[in-house]
Amino acid sequence: MSAADTEARRGALLAGGAYLLWGAFPIFFKQLPNVPALEVVAHRTVWSLVFIAVLLLALNRWRAVAAVLREPRLLARCALSAGLLAFNWLVYVWAVQNDHVLDASLGYFINPLVNVALGYLVLHERPRPLQWVAVAVAATGVAWLTFSAGHWPWVALALALSFGFYGLARKTVRLGALDGLAVETLCLAPAAVAALAWWSLQGRGAFMQGDTVQLAWLVASGPLTVVALLLFASGARRITLTTLGLMQYIAPSIVFALGVGLYHEPIDTARLAGFGLIWAALLLYTLDGLRRR
Repeated sequence: MSAADTEARRGALLAGGAYLLWGAFPIFFKQLPNVPALEVVAHRTVWSLVFIAVLLLALNRWRAVAAVLREPRLLARCALSAGLLAFNWLVYVWAVQNDHVLDASLGYFINPLVNVALGYLVLHERPRPLQWVAVAVAATGVAWLTFSAGHWPWVALALALSFGFYGLARKTVRLGALDGLAVETLCLAPAAVAALAWWSLQGRGAFMQGDTVQLAWLVASGPLTVVALLLFASGARRITLTTLGLMQYIAPSIVFALGVGLYHEPIDTARLAGFGLIWAALLLYTLDGLRRR
């Protein structure tokens, strides 16, 4: 086996590990049913920053982060992406805790097609004809889900749009995965620490409940978040975009399976038809990528 093949296999394993972790996140957040989603996000922010700080010290990477803090425009862009990331986390945790796991999976199935639309509208990219067909089929699926349920699938749309705009914001900031997440968590940390302190002073929050198991889950959310991102970043550098594009459906597929098989969320014929349209759109999108490759 050549060195290139070895690197590609290593990259696939690393990226696959990230997607498996992301796919298993519903199991993790289901362990925190009594902790409000906003508090979970605050803990996730603080403990992510603590873990990142240790890594930056070990790798001697603080200079790159410090350089961003001295550039107001760059810092403002990072603050914007941080806000989008926090909103995405908040909606995702709320969805898992309130039995909307299937809606969460739908959001991440839609996300690649949202990226195509944003690329056209914001970056003036020119999607290929089959990509436009995929976007149109996905839009039909969303419209059908809205019609059959009688309301917008707001959880799925909020997750797809927030992560799509987050990716767009990060695209304009040329920072590595670790450096970028470090700056983003630094932007979010003051509000997160203030909120946790306020809840503790009022006698509320996980710190005041005395449940060490629950607190351990919250502390673990930081390292898990960072490890998944670093696995993804490391794997993405070693494999082709086509391979990465095919692998991105691993996480929402696992989330979908958990929603149906483990948490027994209802999925009637009408809803399954809507998901079917989304999957058909993703198939077209993937075939176009393979043909282009």
